[in-house]
Amino acid sequence: MKTPYVVALSVTAGMVFGAGAIQGLHAQTKPPAYQISLEEVSNPEGIEKEYHPLASAASQRYGSRHIANGLAVSIDGTQPKNLLVIINQWDSIEQIQAWDNSPEYRKAREIGNKYAKFQIIAVEGLAAQ
Repeated sequence: MKTPYVVALSVTAGMVFGAGAIQGLHAQTKPPAYQISLEEVSNPEGIEKEYHPLASAASQRYGSRHIANGLAVSIDGTQPKNLLVIINQWDSIEQIQAWDNSPEYRKAREIGNKYAKFQIIAVEGLAAQ
């Protein structure tokens, strides 16, 4: 093969591979989603022993990464009474919805509803800058 054709073919192949790599990098920059759970607990022992192990296993199975867990502290406004705040990081809001609708979490929630009132919020994170 003549040198100009080899160079042209090499440049074209490099452009194709480079474009594919850029697309792959763009796909990796999707921001994570965060789940905030507020639990108004009426029976702390029941929630810890019966609900949390099942709910935690289900969320990890569906891709959650726990990043915070503890009593809420009000920075502005009225201090919540007896609320537990759990923050999980997920790859997407769709992943949170799949976990929420999963049979594993539905079973945990049936148990949890005996011991607490829940409010679960999801928000998409910001892209890395």
